[in-house]
Amino acid sequence: MNVTVLDMMEAREKRAARQRALLAEYGRTLLCFTMNIPGPEKLDPLIAQGAAVGRRKLKQGFLRMGIKPLYQEHLSEKTGCESFYVLPAEPLAVKRMAADIEEAAPLGRLFDLDVLRSDGGKVERGEVGLPVRRCLICGGEAMACARSRTHTVAQLRAATDAILREGVRREKAALLARLACQALLYEVMTTPKPGLVDRENNGSHRDMDIFSFAASTGALYPYFEQCAEIGHSMAGQDAAQAFAALRLPGRMAEGCMLEATGGVNTHRGAVFSVGILCAAAGRLDREQWRVGALLDACAAMTRGLSQRDFAGLTPQNARTAGERLYVAHGITGVRGQAEQGFPLVREHGYPTLTAALQAGLSINDAGCAALIAIMAHNADTNLIHRGGMAAQRETAEMAEKLLKQQRFPDREALREMDQALIRRNLSPGGSADLLAMCYMLYFMEQDRKDGV
Repeated sequence: MNVTVLDMMEAREKRAARQRALLAEYGRTLLCFTMNIPGPEKLDPLIAQGAAVGRRKLKQGFLRMGIKPLYQEHLSEKTGCESFYVLPAEPLAVKRMAADIEEAAPLGRLFDLDVLRSDGGKVERGEVGLPVRRCLICGGEAMACARSRTHTVAQLRAATDAILREGVRREKAALLARLACQALLYEVMTTPKPGLVDRENNGSHRDMDIFSFAASTGALYPYFEQCAEIGHSMAGQDAAQAFAALRLPGRMAEGCMLEATGGVNTHRGAVFSVGILCAAAGRLDREQWRVGALLDACAAMTRGLSQRDFAGLTPQNARTAGERLYVAHGITGVRGQAEQGFPLVREHGYPTLTAALQAGLSINDAGCAALIAIMAHNADTNLIHRGGMAAQRETAEMAEKLLKQQRFPDREALREMDQALIRRNLSPGGSADLLAMCYMLYFMEQDRKDGV
């Protein structure tokens, strides 16, 4: 929606009145955040996403200063996004923090972070040793270019939109990659996990430990970032095309993982499933990061995947363990989970995780409960590969029995199950990958609710 000069004048007067009211009520340092957007259109989805990045940077800045706003208010009007923060800190210290954000490329160039003293006086950039702000196009003094109208509104808006697109893409991809790696680390640290590597033992594995998973996770950060960027850049294209664009990076990521672990497969399943989730989240705006929407996006990207990948397989030409399981038993494994929108996560793992947290359990114990809920319903191909169909069924029955005895199994019961699987050299690695997805979905949900 386009705004008029009168609209902007009224918005400035309203902002000044709000500033006076907050200064009178609190008598403390006031920080006001607006976006520097040229032209008559001051608010659209891209601008709103840029403002959200700014609010996140300010939250990080407050944490760095060791302060918490005494009051904060966020407005989204046709005249633009505005935020007000009353802060228990000296004005010059706040201005230094704000100037750091403004100087940080690329989106900081579009942020106007005005700091007011308790008497209403504005802290200028020169007071913290910084020069005046530069023009987006020519690099000259921004105010001089504005006064002389050196550049057209169309030129300025084109430059602004380019900065917004690049900044939003980079921030979104970095956030999703961080949450993906956090999910993988939470999964391996969740303890005790029957048959799996955790903080107490290596489960049924002799070739890996918790440090193997840490090394693998670090190696996969660039891949998850790339997945999110692919999803974001292809948001307007067919979902299947976006998934197709992930396959080559996925194969390359496996090489990075194997190099980091000395040839040990720690996260091949997560490369597939968590990579898809990163791309799905990249295709959606942050406000859409709800579990159902995210898993639906995963399903849309992978619809028909099993039929395509397993077409023409026979007992003679099936090479991988997954291919042989499909030929012998029709088990589609993680491909089938993906194209159905990960029902084990949607119907069992994630609801158990959140219910346990709401019941007051720690994130560790809630993760253990979610894992057992997944195991009780999962035809885990890792279990089948190690012990056959009978071992998988017996493990699922063991998990189901445990859940009937305790809605959220205690650690003693989990350790008993751990030892039982270790004795038989069984490891539910496929279920562990789905637990990582549960964690990442939870992190994204919390980030969306945070609404910075």
